[in-house]
Amino acid sequence: MCAAVSFRALQGYGFIVAAAVCWSLIGVVGRLPMSMGTSPLETAFWRTAFGCCCFMLHALRCGGWRMPWRHALCLAGFGVWGVGVFFGLTQYAVALSGGAMTVVLLYTAPVWVALFSFLFFHERPDRRTLAAMGVALAGTALLCGSGGSLSGAPSPTGIVCGLATGLCYATHYPFCRWWQQRYDTAVIYAWMFLGGTLALGLFAPIGLAHRATDWGAFLVLGVVCCYAGYYCYGQSLLRIPLVRAAAVGYLEPLLSTLWLALFWNEAFTPAGWCGGALVIGAVLTITLRRS
Repeated sequence: MCAAVSFRALQGYGFIVAAAVCWSLIGVVGRLPMSMGTSPLETAFWRTAFGCCCFMLHALRCGGWRMPWRHALCLAGFGVWGVGVFFGLTQYAVALSGGAMTVVLLYTAPVWVALFSFLFFHERPDRRTLAAMGVALAGTALLCGSGGSLSGAPSPTGIVCGLATGLCYATHYPFCRWWQQRYDTAVIYAWMFLGGTLALGLFAPIGLAHRATDWGAFLVLGVVCCYAGYYCYGQSLLRIPLVRAAAVGYLEPLLSTLWLALFWNEAFTPAGWCGGALVIGAVLTITLRRS
């Protein structure tokens, strides 16, 4: 029994590491079509659309599409926020402030969770959590004031978009975990990505005249970063506690920063590196404390 449980946990950690690797490619791959003139919203649309197709095919293969319409609408409705808005804001943040800064601000999600737990559920954080939140805020201020990972002055819009991605990301954990008690992971994400695709399709300037390299980037974003990443993430939540999955997921900002430095020459100033380290360290502390 113990060996079986240990093997299942090992599988869970393997899945969340794979998810982190897939997600770490978002910044470095997403910058390619935008560098060729594709708008951030259209990049987000194709990323979502290809991911949606993969999840739909998977769901059809599993035969798990049957559900009450109110459940389908709930999943698709959350997808407007958790996929459409999230992916759109992510691409804008990458374009305006750099991929490395975006992924660090994305991982302020546990700070949002702790804040909302206090405001809406009256969960008083302990002193260590309060201290970690203060450190995270200080690190965020230092990071944002440094100008991000792109050269030039800080972009207020890029900073707001980056912080908002953390808010979107924070809502994924409880929502997906709750629905996984009822439906297969692929079915959940198929409906969520459908809602996100439709939402982005209403606002994104969509065109088909793209270079082969752009279509390749869209495919990688959709198939690898979305489908493979989110599927592995969902499988990890079925095998290990949510807080452990979130903690191991902090490999993503480290890997993303490495890829962007190697392929796009993105680099923080010394103040930016210090701020990023404070943010990641503080939110990791908050995540582990909330276990």
